[in-house]
Amino acid sequence: MTTNGTFIVEGGHQLSGEIIPQGAKNEALQIISATLLTPEPVTISNLPDILDVNKLLDLVAGLGAKVERLNRESVRVTARDIDIDYVLSEDYVRDAQRIRGSVMLIAPLLGRYGRASLPKPGGDKIGRRRLDTHLLGLQALGADFDFDAERNIYGFETKGLKGTFLHLDEISVTGTANVVMAAVLAEGETTIYNAACEPYLQQLCRMLVSMGANIEGIGSNLLRIQGVNSLSGTEHRMLPDMIEIGSFIGLAAMTQSDITIKDVRRDQLGIIPRTFERLGIKMNYPGDDIHIPAQDHYEIQTFIDGGILTIYDAPWPGFTPDLMSIALVTAIQARGSVLIHQKMFESRLFFVDKLIDMGAQIILCDPHRATVIGMDRRAPLRGIRMTSPDIRAGVSLLIAALSAEGTSQIDNIHQIDRGYQRIDERLRAIGARIQRED
Repeated sequence: MTTNGTFIVEGGHQLSGEIIPQGAKNEALQIISATLLTPEPVTISNLPDILDVNKLLDLVAGLGAKVERLNRESVRVTARDIDIDYVLSEDYVRDAQRIRGSVMLIAPLLGRYGRASLPKPGGDKIGRRRLDTHLLGLQALGADFDFDAERNIYGFETKGLKGTFLHLDEISVTGTANVVMAAVLAEGETTIYNAACEPYLQQLCRMLVSMGANIEGIGSNLLRIQGVNSLSGTEHRMLPDMIEIGSFIGLAAMTQSDITIKDVRRDQLGIIPRTFERLGIKMNYPGDDIHIPAQDHYEIQTFIDGGILTIYDAPWPGFTPDLMSIALVTAIQARGSVLIHQKMFESRLFFVDKLIDMGAQIILCDPHRATVIGMDRRAPLRGIRMTSPDIRAGVSLLIAALSAEGTSQIDNIHQIDRGYQRIDERLRAIGARIQRED
């Protein structure tokens, strides 16, 4: 897979057929990190073949873990012989900076080896994403940390993690995951209040329980963890990626396509289907699939009192922030108006200027809010050249391009490759006209 390049997209074509969602990216980063908690083999299946996942696997391998590719979507990790000194090497610092998921390697390394390091991580440029929840949570469990300003790196040490009561000041998914992974090997009981409870976090907790951890309250915001001395190996299967599922729903609506999304684990999707239904999208649910029939028109619902619909992001079980960009682009060709309120990240809506250049009627009210005035297909979007600023905005621009009249060029597509597995191949299989160029 190329790490950079351009998509050339010929829009205006209806798509048709079945598409299978990849494994969940956000879950994968937690699960791969958790393999370092045990010296025994951990087998992971339904793993997405994407840049962020492969980079984290490379980091784990660099630490000395044995990483065996069983097939394109399965891997076995055996973290028996870890070189803990590697965390201070220039290679580790360089590679860990490139992926935000590296922050979740801290807790497993602290739990087993008593020290870890973290360069200031990279990832999406979607606004400030602070590390306080991670650092203060680990500190409360008995880890000391300092910051080397010259190398731009945090160092962590502990003489032994000890259970405690934690009231997290932020409902951080990765912060909760880090604290949970530290607590399972800590001495005594840890209580985590205001914990994130996303399906990914539930999956991590269930995997840890299968490895021998003692965790109560899975699925709630109050977790109680009794520390154990060691964990064993296990086998774990990823959920399908809810963000990709939501993206395909928006794609079907915008391109007037008849698409069936297979094996979606609808019991784990929360209010995602309902939110897209409120945008007017019809969906059927045969078995564990979602079928979106071709629709000429779809109408945004109003609130019961007649007020304009507002869609906003919130911690689970609220609407995930990763689908706000998709909801916004989907509303462009709806009938009616909607206010998109992106509360969590202050830079995530700036990509709308590209949609406006394509002909969308959007008012960017401030860094957090945009009003979309649906065009009800009175005019198609027009193809333009644009750049992908982050994973989710990149796919939103791709959806817009596939619905547009004419040809679009999307640069910086490594941002899309970070989160979507061979998206061009999979969309071509259902009729999309999209080519990748280096």
